[in-house]
Amino acid sequence: MNVEIIRKVDGRLNRKTGVVIAGRLRVTAYARVSSGDEEQLNSYNSQKLYYKDKITSNQEWEYIEMYADEAISGTLDYKRISFMKMIEDGLNHKFDVILTKSISRFARNTLDTLKYVRMLKEKNIAVIFEEENINTLEMAGELLLTILSSIAQQESETISSHVKLGLKMKKERGELVGFNNCLGYKYNSKNKSLEIVEEEAEIVRIIFNKYLDGYGSESIAKMLTNMGYRTPRGNKKWFESTIRKVLRNEKYKGDVLQGKTFTVDPITHKRLINLGEEDKYYITGHHKPIIEPETFDLVQNIIENRCGVRATGRRLGNVGRKYTMSNRTYCGFCGEVLTRRSIYVGKNTKMPHWLCLKAAKYGRLNCIDSKQIKEEIIQDAFVDSYKLLCDNKSFIVNDFLNNIKESTKEISPKYKLEKIKNQKYSLKSKKDKLLELMIEGTIPKEEYTEKVKIINKKIEKLEKQIIQFELLVEDDRSIENGIEKFEELINNNDTMEVFDEEIFDALIDYVVIGGYDENSNKDNALIRFVLKRQFDLTEKKDIHPEDIVSNNRILNSKENVILDFSMKYTTRTFDKDENGKISMNLRNNLRILVEYSII
Repeated sequence: MNVEIIRKVDGRLNRKTGVVIAGRLRVTAYARVSSGDEEQLNSYNSQKLYYKDKITSNQEWEYIEMYADEAISGTLDYKRISFMKMIEDGLNHKFDVILTKSISRFARNTLDTLKYVRMLKEKNIAVIFEEENINTLEMAGELLLTILSSIAQQESETISSHVKLGLKMKKERGELVGFNNCLGYKYNSKNKSLEIVEEEAEIVRIIFNKYLDGYGSESIAKMLTNMGYRTPRGNKKWFESTIRKVLRNEKYKGDVLQGKTFTVDPITHKRLINLGEEDKYYITGHHKPIIEPETFDLVQNIIENRCGVRATGRRLGNVGRKYTMSNRTYCGFCGEVLTRRSIYVGKNTKMPHWLCLKAAKYGRLNCIDSKQIKEEIIQDAFVDSYKLLCDNKSFIVNDFLNNIKESTKEISPKYKLEKIKNQKYSLKSKKDKLLELMIEGTIPKEEYTEKVKIINKKIEKLEKQIIQFELLVEDDRSIENGIEKFEELINNNDTMEVFDEEIFDALIDYVVIGGYDENSNKDNALIRFVLKRQFDLTEKKDIHPEDIVSNNRILNSKENVILDFSMKYTTRTFDKDENGKISMNLRNNLRILVEYSII
């Protein structure tokens, strides 16, 4: 027996082509700091200088512009824009090595660390953690990286626990913890108190007084817009959701309620409305009121009577809709609506799920590809989508809206009207040209008369169309209005931390669960949020099952899609092979799409 050793290649190998890559290693770096303090920002700049010097001083390395996120939490991927860009560039082979200070700077979540390291490793890209002295391409296994990244995650959770305890003690002492912009007040950091901003306070008084006079939130919003007052975020357009938030805010009576929401865990930063899981702290007489307490309480009574509140304190929602998702959530495989079922988790806890009505009513075989999904998952997907829209509106939403304007131009009455007017102008130019030719004697009068007669008939037909489209332009600006309202709604609202039914109602026309990807492959872990064209609280399209099925394809053109991202969610799928054997597979993410409803 003869054993021949086939030596490994000398150098880097392109796994796709099998060719040895010549030349220097292309090296980049990733730097991040965790707070906005001046000292930390100096550290951020120092890291950039340090890595540039280190890479350029090595003759075997070629410097690739580094990536850095400034003053952003390491536990949230979607907020680390440069980090995600780096991963994308790595998968596109734009560099060979990433240098980073430590595992905690790369990610504070064990699963995320391993996920991204594995993705890069498959592309033969190394991540070098300097403090831990780990090169991901050289280590024999992932055990050391797993242990160290787990320690980094535990450190993040410990710090969060200490911070949480400190904040709890502050609340117990009656101190204000966190202050978002509140119309009519500003925070004085020296004496740690709320002070009235009289110009803004006058707007608050108008809102309360008009509501007591019998005006609704929508009427007050239109009134303030016409009067030229600015919203809490400085925008010109007021929405009724903003008015409702002002009317419900206890700060205007001089009180503060802390603990309205709570963080589930420090890694996902997921927040929920506090229904009693955590302590709340109500501070009476915390600061000077803008609205007298008696007046504020009277307004709350009027709101309760107008809205029709359940015994649980939750709004009844839209007329004819028992739940927020009712009659607007559809199966992507058969087009039927989804129905809501509560499944017991343990002895006393119910968890609402949504599943295809056809499968629920007639059995799974009637819609075999659909699967039930937790209501909480749909809500979380919407919250994550909304966060991305708000946090990145400067470069995601604007690009999307420009695409929408371009793609809808050709179907808008205004565009068609201009096109018809141009045709009419062109025909008139032909008439003038024919007249010149007849005067010059180039064509006989009979030919001129015959051709002008034909042109006049075309012009007459176009003039009728012009009248029709002028009326359409006046009556139908739905797409333009929808785009404007979408921009205003995103700009006027703060980033959502917990599911907000009112914003969901204002934005979402319908939701599709499951569907097909770009290659027509079935995907039951897919959620599509289709936005309304008008963006108001009343519009609802008439949806038919055949419309859902025929349109439920991810378009190759991205002009409809604002967002396309994945959300962590472990789910089981049961797949049958060609021999009929069924096996269970785990899937660790949902694909989320947010689309604009053009048609």
